[in-house]
Amino acid sequence: MGVHIMSNSWGGGGFSQALADAITEAKQAGILFVAAAGNESNNNDARPTYPAGYTMDNVLSVAAIDNKDMTASWSNYGQRTVHLGAPGVNIMSSTPGNRYESLSGTSMACPHVAGAAALLWSANRQMNYAEIKQRLTSTVEPTRILMRKTISGGRLNIYNALMNRIP
Repeated sequence: MGVHIMSNSWGGGGFSQALADAITEAKQAGILFVAAAGNESNNNDARPTYPAGYTMDNVLSVAAIDNKDMTASWSNYGQRTVHLGAPGVNIMSSTPGNRYESLSGTSMACPHVAGAAALLWSANRQMNYAEIKQRLTSTVEPTRILMRKTISGGRLNIYNALMNRIP
């Protein structure tokens, strides 16, 4: 279908070889698989949560932060497995019945990163999934809390990513 980025705001269950194979197929097709890190206050380094816990290099795992740059108390984290943070607390979202609600979760943070990845790709169509992932993670806004909880040590900053500005 020509998709370059997948937003996966879901989780639950254990490892699935079928899903691992599907993510590998997405990788072979050049697709970035953005995944919600999970909402169990879990260290994904020690106890992986899926699909964020798959180790293929096209997976980009997202933790949730609040408006004070603090990791949400329930957000999963991992210095080796969760890549960056994004807003995930009290996010206005559309719901069934043409309504809107304020929702919280890594499922609210994940689409911020997927949308940023799509914007970055639209401005730089020659980039592949690995370059988009690298750009998003290397141009984060560093935060004290995320330095201890994520690979990149910061939160999404699309301006930095678009300008290729590494703080």
